Amino acid sequence: MNAPVVIVGTGLAGYNLAREFRKLDSETPLLLITSDDGRSYSKPMLSTGFGKNKEADGLSMAEPGAMADQLKAEVRTHTRVSGIDPGHKRLWIGEEAVYYRDLILAWGAETVRVPVEGDASDAVFPINDLEDYARFRAAAAGKRRVVILGAGLIGCEFANDLILGGYEVDLVAPCEQVMPTLLHPAAAAAVQAGLEGLGARFHLGPVLTRLLRTEQGLEAHLSDGEVLPCDVVVSAIGLRPRVDLAAAAGLQTDRGVTVDRHLKTSHANIYALGDCAQVDGLNLLYVMPLMSCARALAQTLSGNPTAVSYGPMPITVKTPVCPLVVSPPPRGMDGVWTVAGQGADIKALCHDADGKLLGYALTGTAVLEKLAFNKVLPPLLAPLLA
Repeated sequence: MNAPVVIVGTGLAGYNLAREFRKLDSETPLLLITSDDGRSYSKPMLSTGFGKNKEADGLSMAEPGAMADQLKAEVRTHTRVSGIDPGHKRLWIGEEAVYYRDLILAWGAETVRVPVEGDASDAVFPINDLEDYARFRAAAAGKRRVVILGAGLIGCEFANDLILGGYEVDLVAPCEQVMPTLLHPAAAAAVQAGLEGLGARFHLGPVLTRLLRTEQGLEAHLSDGEVLPCDVVVSAIGLRPRVDLAAAAGLQTDRGVTVDRHLKTSHANIYALGDCAQVDGLNLLYVMPLMSCARALAQTLSGNPTAVSYGPMPITVKTPVCPLVVSPPPRGMDGVWTVAGQGADIKALCHDADGKLLGYALTGTAVLEKLAFNKVLPPLLAPLLA
């Protein structure tokens, strides 16, 4: 039996791996399985759709049939994997057994959900894929007031985008600054001021406790007693790598599905990449690491074992009112931050004791210096020595 290479997931990770693999191997059977509709799209574009006035169909780049033809693959949509049997190199779709040569987990991360009291909890929308985006657009059509839960990267991007799309936006988050795990406070203040200049209102500290229906729409009750009238709520609290099926199959998991530098899990012939994977201790929910992993794993699957390496991986945040690029210092590297600039134009740099640049946060016109800084940043995962 000529078992296929099976990829679970058709997001950026799954489809890009398939493309890279097909560049190297045009004959091995290839099967992609996805629980959604299988359309090809770029997930980062979900937080630009309102400003560009694009429906979900406008963000889609290819239908699953076209992707199947392009990749010389079978694409099974609206299909959920119910179990993995590593010992027999098969997975289960209900009662159906699907055998694989190699299995790649590219099923991403799920939105963190918090329980909300009240009679309007169904008016809270996560936006993690194209189908989520379509549901939210339908709910927001003809509405005006949006509450965003979360003031991290995604919350700030959606705030900028929704305001450009004509909405009034309140952000609610239990933190002292925007993007608290990502940004130096000076850069965070610049981004927040930019969004406030557009009209965004920040409520940093409290959380949403109740969401109630009224004759005029909704009421969002916060833990500090404030009540925000609104029409719809976006949940942008964060993402959690999907690990349940992998753990149930006996694969090692931590903050993601644990893989080594070859993206191999704790079981032979099973690999993982993208948002669900913890690569040599790093779980990076961004596009650049994903693309590096797709290229390396395609080589490995084609018979040329290749360890992934990460160079500098700056993150460009889509807040056009205050442009932002950030490159956090690598894990385990401590340094001292210095801040220059004022207003929207902040340059926050982190150096070690020897004066070497470890990371940065650049806002406004300071983002123009990113290329020069990228040349001297340390790699996040240095190439393995032969």
